[in-house]
Amino acid sequence: MNNRNRIIYACLCLIIVLLGLSTRVFQEYLPAFLKLYIGDTLWAIMIFLGFASVYKTASTIQIVVISILFCYGIECSQLYQEEWIVRLRETALGGLILGYGFLWSDMIAYTVGIAVGGLTELILRKNSYINGKKY
Repeated sequence: MNNRNRIIYACLCLIIVLLGLSTRVFQEYLPAFLKLYIGDTLWAIMIFLGFASVYKTASTIQIVVISILFCYGIECSQLYQEEWIVRLRETALGGLILGYGFLWSDMIAYTVGIAVGGLTELILRKNSYINGKKY
């Protein structure tokens, strides 16, 4: 049974947000590939950590599924282009949360980010147990 520490996950979430925002500030120093995909990948990791914090007893697989559905839902919502939501997306916070336009490559970046989050959690949880005792 999982029982995640919400404070640790919230701190990790904050670190990911700061990393994501810094990639926007220092874009000119990043390789082209990273410039294109690191923001979306970090955003997906943050979503994974956020859901892991909220649903602290859910399995890692459940968190992965919830996170994927959420990220894919946000991306697909970008196909909806009514005036009110376009105006919302033009704000800094609205653009960061809702994005601007649908891209298949974003779906791949979200999948990679959530996979990184899920696999990292599984590895760290597995390695925190030695001979059935948690250390």
